[in-house]
Amino acid sequence: MTEPTFWRAEIWHPLTLHFPITLLLVATVVMVVVLFLSGDKKIFWQKVGSYSLYAGCLAAWVAIYTGDMADGIVSRKICDPTVLKSHENAAFNLAYLFTAATALTLSLNIINLYHKTLRILVVLLMIAGTYYLVETGHKGAQVVYEQGGGVNMPASDCAGY
Repeated sequence: MTEPTFWRAEIWHPLTLHFPITLLLVATVVMVVVLFLSGDKKIFWQKVGSYSLYAGCLAAWVAIYTGDMADGIVSRKICDPTVLKSHENAAFNLAYLFTAATALTLSLNIINLYHKTLRILVVLLMIAGTYYLVETGHKGAQVVYEQGGGVNMPASDCAGY
């Protein structure tokens, strides 16, 4: 008897990776817009961007953890493991960049400082992280759709269904 599909380790990764994609993209767009706002709108949207960044950064590390769980299973089934390694490297790059942006934003928010140059640095880190977010998604799509990574292939007679 095989284990239910939900408990397969490689299934947890696609379940967790959509949170950081959404949260980090929203955070990046909001933080760019905040650079051009002033007054109460700036304060409100700065908080929205910061909270999205914090949650997205945490979710990115969860997605990396679940990706590591899936790696041992998927890497044995695909033809070109270098694509999987490129996917992993891009994921770590985005996580490091967004973690740096999170640490800087958190420290600025704790000391209640709005320093324009440092906020621009945060946005630049987030834009660089977004580049790696897109790269990670592209490589992940190659692993799944070109290499069949993490895909359960049914028998030709579909006997398992």
